[in-house]
Amino acid sequence: MQMHPSMQARVEGNIALHIRATAATAEFYSMIGKEAPVSAVRFQVVTKGDNAYHVIERATGKVKGFRFSWKAAINLAQVLEARADGAKVNIDGWDK
Repeated sequence: MQMHPSMQARVEGNIALHIRATAATAEFYSMIGKEAPVSAVRFQVVTKGDNAYHVIERATGKVKGFRFSWKAAINLAQVLEARADGAKVNIDGWDK
């Protein structure tokens, strides 16, 4: 399914603004000789039973997905993390 062109333009604009803000923050920290703060992990994998794992968004505590293998849960968390950063990413076999 394709996004409406105006919505796609808005998403791309927001991604560009996020990148510029991140670069500006890093530049300001370099001016004062300090390391820029590292962004916190957004998604966490939690074991919910034998071969059952929830991927939880740490900011809200909401379950964003579940998988029945640890590897698939970690892959899902990485994909969600990358997408939250604005990357269009997919890992082969991330849902297995």
